[in-house]
Amino acid sequence: MAEIIKKATRESFGEALCELARENKDIVVFDADLAAATKTGVFKKEFPDRFFDCGIAEGNMMGVAAGMAAAGKIPVAASFAMFATGRAFEQIRNSIAYPGLNVKIAGSHAGISTGEDGATHQCIEDIAIMRAIPGMVVLNPADHWEMKAATKAAIEYNGPVYIRLGRLAIDSFNDPASYEFELGKGITLHEGSDVTVIATGLVVNEALKAVRELEAEGISARLINIHTIKPIDREIIVKAAQETGRIITVEEHNVVGGLADAVCQVVTDECPVKVTRIGVQDRFGYSGPAWELLDKFELTQPHIARVIREAVAEKK
Repeated sequence: MAEIIKKATRESFGEALCELARENKDIVVFDADLAAATKTGVFKKEFPDRFFDCGIAEGNMMGVAAGMAAAGKIPVAASFAMFATGRAFEQIRNSIAYPGLNVKIAGSHAGISTGEDGATHQCIEDIAIMRAIPGMVVLNPADHWEMKAATKAAIEYNGPVYIRLGRLAIDSFNDPASYEFELGKGITLHEGSDVTVIATGLVVNEALKAVRELEAEGISARLINIHTIKPIDREIIVKAAQETGRIITVEEHNVVGGLADAVCQVVTDECPVKVTRIGVQDRFGYSGPAWELLDKFELTQPHIARVIREAVAEKK
C-alpha cells in the first residue's frame, strides 16, 4: 500500500514544473498576479529569470505566452480557472489554439471546492469552454501522483493543453510504483459488472470510496478514472457500456459541457445506454467551506453510493 499524500493538485503541479524545468531549459512560466495561489511561486523562487508576472491582464498573458511558443519556448500560463478560461478565451482561441502553438494553460481553483471565494471564483464551466476549442487537450488529474504525471505529459506533448488544478488538499490513492499515465487513456480503478461509474478530478477518490463500500453490499460497480477529457478514451467507455449496460458520470463541474456530455457523445454514437449525471446541476455555487459545499452539491461518497444503488435497483 502506497503512502497516502494529502495535497492540493495545484501544489503537485508547482512541484512538477520545477522538476521538469531542471532538465528542460525551454520551460518558462507566466502568471497573472496569483503565483502564491497557483503555486507557480515555487518555480519563480527557483527560476526567477524564467518566470514572468503579467499582472491582472490574463488576455495579454496568453498573447505573450503565444509569442514565446512561436519563438521555440514551452510556456506555461497560469491563473485561476475562472480568469484563465473566461477572461482570456479569445486570446486562447485565436492566438494559441488557432495556430496550434505549444502553450500549456493551467487553471487553478476550479470547481465548487474553491469554497469561501464564492460563485464568482468557482469555475464550473472551464472544461466545457476548453474542450470546445479545436485542437485543445484537456486534462483533469485526480491526485498528487496523477497531477505530476499529467504535467510531465503536457510538457512533452507538442500543442496547446489545458490542465485543471484544484485548491483543496485531497488524499492520494494512486501508487507511484505501479501508476502509469497515458494521454487520452482512462484507467479502470475498480472492476464491476452491475454498473459503470466514470469520474474525473477531485471526486474520483469519493467515487472510489463509494464503490468499495457497495462491494460489501454485493453491488459490483466498475470505476473508471478519466484524467483526459479531450481526447477522451472512447474504447474504455464503449467497453463499459457494452459490459455493464449503465453509466454514471461524476464531476466537479457543470453537468452541461463537461465529462457527462463527453461520455454521452461516445455512447450515443457507439453503444446507447442510460447515463446518470452527478455534478453541478446547471447552477452557480456560493461561499462556504469546501467539503460542506461538495456535500451540499451531492459530490461526496454517500451521495455517489446512493445514486449507484438506485441505478442498480432500476436495472433489476
